[in-house]
Amino acid sequence: MPQKIIVTLPPKEAYSPDLLHDIIIAKSSIKDGSVALLKRSIDARKSVVKVRVEANVYAKDETFEPIAFTKSANDVSKAKPVIIVGSGPAGLFAALQLIEMGVKPIIIERGKDVQSRRKDLAAINKENIVNPDSNYCFGEGGAGTYSDGKLYTRSSKRGNVRRILEILVAFGSREEVLIDAHPHIGTNKLPKLIANMRDYILEHGGEIHFEKRVDDILINRGVAVGVKANGEEFKGEAIILATGHSARDIYILLNQKKIEIESKPFALGVRVEHPQKLIDSIQYHCEVRDDYLPAASYSLVHQIYYQEAKKGVFSFCMCPGGFIVPAATAPGEIVVNGMSPSRRDSKYANSGIVVAVDEEDTAAFKKHGALAGMYFQQQVEQAAFAVSGTQAAPAQRLVDFTQKRVSSMLPETSYQPGVVSTEMGDVLPESIAYRLRKAFRTYNKKMKGYLTNEAVIVGVESRTSSPVRIPRDKDTLEHTQIAKLYPAGEGAGYAGGIVSAAMDGQNCAKMVVKKYVN
Repeated sequence: MPQKIIVTLPPKEAYSPDLLHDIIIAKSSIKDGSVALLKRSIDARKSVVKVRVEANVYAKDETFEPIAFTKSANDVSKAKPVIIVGSGPAGLFAALQLIEMGVKPIIIERGKDVQSRRKDLAAINKENIVNPDSNYCFGEGGAGTYSDGKLYTRSSKRGNVRRILEILVAFGSREEVLIDAHPHIGTNKLPKLIANMRDYILEHGGEIHFEKRVDDILINRGVAVGVKANGEEFKGEAIILATGHSARDIYILLNQKKIEIESKPFALGVRVEHPQKLIDSIQYHCEVRDDYLPAASYSLVHQIYYQEAKKGVFSFCMCPGGFIVPAATAPGEIVVNGMSPSRRDSKYANSGIVVAVDEEDTAAFKKHGALAGMYFQQQVEQAAFAVSGTQAAPAQRLVDFTQKRVSSMLPETSYQPGVVSTEMGDVLPESIAYRLRKAFRTYNKKMKGYLTNEAVIVGVESRTSSPVRIPRDKDTLEHTQIAKLYPAGEGAGYAGGIVSAAMDGQNCAKMVVKKYVN
């Protein structure tokens, strides 16, 4: 049996492999053993930052616990097919699971492959051109591909988180994601990993059809039998619908076909960007960050009353050492999101700061039924676009925003299309702007120095999650109305991030095979 060692160390020792190995061996009774790191987390609660490390030490005649995931040898080219709509985490991991179970995945993706996507991202950043089928949300790998690649999740009850991380490592992620408390891959690393998954799916007999937008779901007597994309029909034993949280045309299609959908809460607000040095100094209690420490992050939440209703205002998708990017999926709207490279070495730190949105906020759109939240979301995005008529986003210095004062000038930001000085209260609904102002003042009590005019807010952050849920049976994961239709991932309202979406895709694939293929 291995001996478990837990040590609390200065950053230099915790992040220097040779030093860490020697320290752990010195603490162990197995002096000639080998070390396997289990977990590493930063404790910055006190003035001196420490890192807690857990490891197993193995004797010479013992071996490391191997990574459990091994790639399948199955050739599924002639196996029964299952249609997967969308190639984000839910869709890709559903495909991997199907191959492992001897079933052929056929992926239908409205966007382009991950390499070709880059041209469309450059176009929105530099030329203000939004391709509605290829952007930061749509295309191979989904919205997560050109984001931070955050892998932290609280969704362990939904599946085996470790297995998801091991699969990511097998396809090219760095092994540190298996041990870091808040693992991430990085915007610059994810595209290659996604391409490796694509090659694997194709090599094992699966199919991937890019630039095929689904315009109909084929239903025969209450049973989903296939989809139509760009006029071409694709049929299979079942359909896994993994379209992501921004596929508004799919929600409209389902609604028009009277396939049951329902509204769900989501969140909406802004991106706030600080100098990374400022966040480092606040979080690490220092003037200059230790070279061995990663760029500091933060997590904030507070309940704020507006009139008599209390709602949460919270940080979302915090990107240390990152950039703000334009994430619109249609012309005439502005949506912002955050991303970080693997090194997290930008001079900026940004985070979504968002307010919970429910039926109280979307009441004016009641006539749209289950799509009320979607149209509320869209209206705010269009109001943001109206400020400049381009992808240049409305922005305001942070203190100025809390004081309802238009900024006379704006600091340099990471947002490439540019920013326009605006009173953000004129863009955001009053209930959201009011709660944001109160929250920023409260956050300054938790992180002294956070409320500063060195920081800028950029709007709007509106795609935190889907405003629509596609209902399904809690046990079988099949749609409550249409047989052989399996809503999956963030777009269906059952996940929130790469790992939880991946697990949900896997779970749907298992249920499909259990009920309809074997």
